[in-house]
Amino acid sequence: MKFTLSWLKDHLDTDASLERIVETLTSLGLEVESVHDRSKELAAFRIAHVVSAEKHPDADKLRVLVVDTGSAKVQVVCGAPNARAGLKGVFATEGTYIPGSDITLKKGVIRGVESQGMMCSERELKLSDEHNGIIELPEDAPVGASFAEYAGLNDPVIDISLTPDRADCAGVRGIARDLAAAGLGTLKPLAAEPVKGAFKSPFDVRIERTDACPMFVGRYIRGVKNGPSPKWLQDKLLAIGLRPISALVDITNYLTFDLARPLHVFDADKVHGGIVVRMGRPGETLQALNGKAYELDGEMTVVADHEKAEALAGIVGGEETGCTETTVNVFLEAALFDPTRTAHTGRRLGIDSDARYRFERGVDPAAVLPGAERATRLILDLCGGEPSELVVAGQEPEWRRTLTLRHGRVLGLGGVDVPVAEQHRILEALGFRTVEKQDDRTTVEVPSWRADVQGEADLVEEVLRVHGYDAIPATPMERDSTVAKPALTAGQRRAVTAKRTLAARGLFEAVTWSFMPSEVAGLFGDLDPGLRLVNPISADLDVMRPSILPNLIQAAGRNADRGFPDVGLFEVGPAYRDPTPKGQDLVAAGVRAGSAVPRHWAEKARPVDAYDAKADALAVLEAAGAPTANLQVTTDAPGWYHPGRSGVLRLGPTVLARFGELHPSVLDTLKVKGPAVGFEVFLDAVPQPKKKGGTAKPLLQLSPFQPVERDFAFVVDAGVEADKIVRAAKGADKALIKDVGVFDVYQGAGVGEGRKSVAVSVTLQPTDRTLTEEDIEAIGQKIVAAVAKATGGSLRA
Repeated sequence: MKFTLSWLKDHLDTDASLERIVETLTSLGLEVESVHDRSKELAAFRIAHVVSAEKHPDADKLRVLVVDTGSAKVQVVCGAPNARAGLKGVFATEGTYIPGSDITLKKGVIRGVESQGMMCSERELKLSDEHNGIIELPEDAPVGASFAEYAGLNDPVIDISLTPDRADCAGVRGIARDLAAAGLGTLKPLAAEPVKGAFKSPFDVRIERTDACPMFVGRYIRGVKNGPSPKWLQDKLLAIGLRPISALVDITNYLTFDLARPLHVFDADKVHGGIVVRMGRPGETLQALNGKAYELDGEMTVVADHEKAEALAGIVGGEETGCTETTVNVFLEAALFDPTRTAHTGRRLGIDSDARYRFERGVDPAAVLPGAERATRLILDLCGGEPSELVVAGQEPEWRRTLTLRHGRVLGLGGVDVPVAEQHRILEALGFRTVEKQDDRTTVEVPSWRADVQGEADLVEEVLRVHGYDAIPATPMERDSTVAKPALTAGQRRAVTAKRTLAARGLFEAVTWSFMPSEVAGLFGDLDPGLRLVNPISADLDVMRPSILPNLIQAAGRNADRGFPDVGLFEVGPAYRDPTPKGQDLVAAGVRAGSAVPRHWAEKARPVDAYDAKADALAVLEAAGAPTANLQVTTDAPGWYHPGRSGVLRLGPTVLARFGELHPSVLDTLKVKGPAVGFEVFLDAVPQPKKKGGTAKPLLQLSPFQPVERDFAFVVDAGVEADKIVRAAKGADKALIKDVGVFDVYQGAGVGEGRKSVAVSVTLQPTDRTLTEEDIEAIGQKIVAAVAKATGGSLRA
């Protein structure tokens, strides 16, 4: 939201400095993004008079000027075609920084003639792109005076950042009201006297859907003369980056920023029959004022005549009924349009406009009639004409509400004791009306332009921000003990640990939207209807993500398209099962695509596979404190994984992680070239470690006794998982058996049809004595028995 200091003073009677105004705006929650003061940038430029202009002795296109700067006469070599004696222009002396050229002037010699400054063009002062000649000023321009002050460029432009709830401050008057409440001046009264209509409007207005447009006020004005708007109006619009078009259009743009009241003016001679506010029709198109054609549908609100759509309600007008210099009769529109529908239409069609910005945040419902009256007055003043009576369709929606503020709540919620009289003053200065005052509470009426104030806490916030957040004392929290409690919960520590673990494994962290297109989400399981967004920020981000993987897969694809096919990405964040508070999982997900990058120069690159994803998932689980030694691996991974190259890590019935190669059809749909693997670790499902009493044991115990390795080969059914054999062998003697690993799997001659041989290596680590042959034989028999019981297998002969 941009405005100039003089524009602000149209509404605020104040002598506060620019610095104090800027500081107060930020303290009020209207954060100042920038202040552009052209007078400082152009302070060195002065109005000068060309006394004489002679041809350069050594250049046909150059002239040697004698320039009166008001304090001295200097010699300037100039190549502008309009340089001549008697001209008044803008002069820059040596040492001046020229913003349009990004240079600092130095005394120079041009073709043997000394030049002591420069006569400037508009482009050199960044006033426009014009550079074919130097600036020409009127004959009465005062020589030696500041050009910035003479040209009205000494009006600083303030740019503030608005939060979505402060729709009232999308107009200069709302900003002035806040500053007045903060004690920086007095809010000037706003004149909006009704204009008496001279005749009945030839156009009527009909609203077909009051939920899309609760109220529409129109007025026919005949005999207008539409030409350039006056300089004061053009200067205001130019200062905030708007291009003046014509008086009629400039008036609507001015009131949009002045009062946060968007308006539109139709060329009445191009409107057929009257005005109808309705929904768009499938196949209907609109050629908009921005030069683009848009296809409409039944969810878009349009302002139409009796033949076709003439404007997108609250967003942009149509080109056919736009006002031009030939316009003589106009129909003025002041209306209320549904914020949600306006936002949806704007996003759907990709149109950003100043009107949409305000309507989707909610304009003042009580300002429709006053807005129409103020616009009528400006049109009559600047364009002449004769107004009709107002045409009013629909009615002002009910916005009146009263709230109760308990005086002690300001201290209780905000931590600062604001006197009751000051609470009343602040609220009344902001437009709230106190209707009942009691010893401990006050009942107030909320103004129409503050739709964001819905409860007592909002009233407390209003008092606190105007009183000053800096006035809230910094009070340390009381501690129960001398040792501070941990700042992070176990879940928060788990998320941080997962990120560090994955980063250490060579993956790069990504941060993606928590939304995605519904057609993409459908590839990753059944989508709960409650996850669809009513008012999405973009038409293609219409559902909450059921999985993080789709966003990471698409990010990997974008990297591949840009020449980086070998990539590893991860993200730790929420995935959604349903819209309930418990339907959200904290997930650490990752994707590897292309080739696995070797960690050693002697190793060769290879395509990523499911075991890479499994290793990533196990690393996260181990870092999160999961008992990885007790996990089971099953093959029931969901459909977005390859059915033969994926798995699920479980602790009993609880799923802790999924991993595997991503299904080729999913990659094809997302237009990503494989191979690609992924994993999803459900951090909330990892059980909290149990606290045990007793003496703490050292983390690492080294035994002085020699470990013993023994190999076993078991013949089992082909469908038996090797992991089952490993677990059974480990369980034979947990104290003595240090490790079990698979080193060979064989199917073929000698083991029988439908059978396989799985060879494992078992490491025995004694801690109190050296093992004898009898000890080793006994433990071997335990291992064989345990595997036979768990798998039905037998020791291979």
